[in-house]
Amino acid sequence: MRLTVITVGGKMPAWVDQGVAEYSKRLPREIRLQWRELPLAHRGRDSKPEQLREREGEQIIKAVPNGDRVVALEVRGDSWSTEQLAARLADWQMSGDNVSLLIGGPDGLSRSCLALARQRWSLSALTLPHPLVRVLLAEQLYRAWTITAGHPYHRA
Repeated sequence: MRLTVITVGGKMPAWVDQGVAEYSKRLPREIRLQWRELPLAHRGRDSKPEQLREREGEQIIKAVPNGDRVVALEVRGDSWSTEQLAARLADWQMSGDNVSLLIGGPDGLSRSCLALARQRWSLSALTLPHPLVRVLLAEQLYRAWTITAGHPYHRA
């Protein structure tokens, strides 16, 4: 199974790249975690958030591999516990689905990205900075796998 995180944003600090790389390499071969970073839409003085979301949304949709189940990370999405994420991860594996997880830019995801998504997932009701979201997402995917595998990393 392939998990592709498609994210809009700029260069991340080294600690983000290191954290994401660490959790990605801990996953087993049967779960490949890939990251596709897309550039932010140009922000000028007259830029409107809706226009920026739409431009970035077009890039995101083009980056989604054909046939992938799409999950939008969205503040107004459903809140999943780690155990619920583990159950979803197991379902995705059993179905043979590859999954694309979408993270929008500073202005969020476009309507077309949200319409494409089968599920909307909120990592937190808090507003989280993009660098932290990346590390948090990688860690939670790894933690979810450890639950399904009976690995001692997750202690409830």
